[in-house]
Amino acid sequence: MKAAGRLTVRARGLVVGLPFGWLVLFVLLPSLIVFAISLVEPRLGAPPFTPLFSHGSGALPRFDGKLDNYLLIFSDSLYVAAFLSSIRIAVSAALITLVLAYPMAYAIARTGPRWRTPLLMLVVLPFWTSFLIRVYAWTGILNSNGLVNNALRHLGVIAEPLPLLHNEFAVYLGIVYSYLPFMVLPIYAVLERLDWKLLEAAADLGAPPWRAFLRVTLPLSLPGIVAGLLLVFIPAVGEFIIPELLGGPGTLMIGRVLWTEFFSNHDWPLASALAIVLLVLVLTPAIALARVTRRPEDAA
Repeated sequence: MKAAGRLTVRARGLVVGLPFGWLVLFVLLPSLIVFAISLVEPRLGAPPFTPLFSHGSGALPRFDGKLDNYLLIFSDSLYVAAFLSSIRIAVSAALITLVLAYPMAYAIARTGPRWRTPLLMLVVLPFWTSFLIRVYAWTGILNSNGLVNNALRHLGVIAEPLPLLHNEFAVYLGIVYSYLPFMVLPIYAVLERLDWKLLEAAADLGAPPWRAFLRVTLPLSLPGIVAGLLLVFIPAVGEFIIPELLGGPGTLMIGRVLWTEFFSNHDWPLASALAIVLLVLVLTPAIALARVTRRPEDAA
């Protein structure tokens, strides 16, 4: 019995330790390396930044880290505007995705078991194609000689092509299209487990369908909504490919600024500081929403 108990404890430790070690090795350690780079200065050479510790006059190494890069980020209007623009676009795109995804998830959850699998396959079908190819395909659809403008011209709706590409509209469209499944699937996962007899009970008590939805379905599906919002907001706020291919010069997002600092300006410390600020910016609402929406038994 004691041997079996020790084996069970070891198995549990292994189950917990493997993902914990993975997170430490591939999440925490790289983040610490990026944070260390953000505290130094750029230089010409390999690596393109000064060391964090140098040999001083004493026996112990001297710490040469500074917060100059962070001070520059919060004092330069370009970086502040990039962060604010990224948050605005990511939040707006997440809300638009929610409005489109909730009816889809609700309809799939209410259909019979025979049709659920084909409908879910249609939701995840875009993932079978490369993300870059899917985004780049929108340039051929939205440009002045693209599918949309040509169809509207042939129908006589417009005389001149509409400016559908290289603006914020195209960025919103690309984000919503690319991350819509990330909103549909968690909401569906919650609605699929919902006890629909609660709606029947609400109807028996005299609640119309819209009130039953607001008082029963919507609150119970809140964990799926929060998960979907985070799954859309987190990648959208640091998106680079979509604003680069579909956005115009006026579309300022922090992902494009990071690319410029890393590969054009070769300022790794400043780019690392931008990445750390972006990481904090993403984790803060995620942790806050997780604490707000966690179940009472989890909080206990």
